[in-house]
Amino acid sequence: MPVIKSLGYNITIGKDALRSLSAFLKKNKYSSYFIICDENTLQFCLPKLIVSCPTLKDSEIIELESGEASKSLEFTAHIWQTLIENNADKNSLIINLGGGVVSDLGGFCASTYKRGIDFINVPTSLLSMADASVGGKTGIDFAGLKNSIGTFAQPKAVFVNPDFLTTLPARHYKNGLAEIFKIALISDKKIWEQLKNLKSDHNAEQLVTKSITLKNKIVVKDPLDKGVRKILNFGHTVGHAIESLLLATSEELLHGEAIVIGMLIESNIALQKKLINTKELNEVTLILKKVFEPKKIDQLTFSSIYALLKNDKKTSKGKFKFSLIHKIGNCKFDVEVNEAQLKKAIALYNTLA
Repeated sequence: MPVIKSLGYNITIGKDALRSLSAFLKKNKYSSYFIICDENTLQFCLPKLIVSCPTLKDSEIIELESGEASKSLEFTAHIWQTLIENNADKNSLIINLGGGVVSDLGGFCASTYKRGIDFINVPTSLLSMADASVGGKTGIDFAGLKNSIGTFAQPKAVFVNPDFLTTLPARHYKNGLAEIFKIALISDKKIWEQLKNLKSDHNAEQLVTKSITLKNKIVVKDPLDKGVRKILNFGHTVGHAIESLLLATSEELLHGEAIVIGMLIESNIALQKKLINTKELNEVTLILKKVFEPKKIDQLTFSSIYALLKNDKKTSKGKFKFSLIHKIGNCKFDVEVNEAQLKKAIALYNTLA
């Protein structure tokens, strides 16, 4: 069973991960336990967690509504209120049982309650296993901006049980694949070559392990996002804007779906900046379109996307700073992009989608 060492904690991956979690709980004596989940993980994952970890049988369960809308001040306040009403103290533990929304929100609440209490992540979606549960970024959405309020806070441990993936709908599984394709594009050409020919019966545990290993190497070098860690933002600058604009509409996208669109648009910008050539752009475009079948975004105006980008965390002194692939398997960060380049790339995307 793979165990990956990160920033002061271990990431345990495999079918026996919950057994390792049970041992962790017996070793670390917490005063009380709070499990954050949504209606899906409550039904499909919580029973298995409790059976595997009897220590948690008397935990307080905090249920959220599934979806990005839960990453709000309203739900944050609900969690804080529940912690207070149940006398959570500095020795309490929060367990985030769910996808990226649960780990982002739960980690944020843990990092701010009483100036920080311990939390662990038990990811249940491919997105959270491969990406969101690792790295120590927590946050909520505010004022229509994705992850505009947040903290850096490392979990005490992460336990990845691939069996939970059997509960995922196909759309949500593909949603997680997007981040695995991203990490390959920015850091490992060999894995990109494997993903190009991904079979339907692929080994999910191997994919997750590779993705976590690649991301963890980057995070350990740059825990606070001051340098090389910024390459993880490839596809996210434009992708987050699109995701935010479509939130709570009939065209709402999952995170990974928006990031695929972001990667396609930002790859075109990389061509304009001469960081990749036409052959490489065509390869990226062909594979991402074949696997993910991204939708057009012609219902969004350029001005609406542009306005959100001006409030992006990576925008500095009015200048857009992008992370763009530099050949397949490498990435540059803090690349300045102007309005004309962005506008051209978005327009071209809508002719290709």
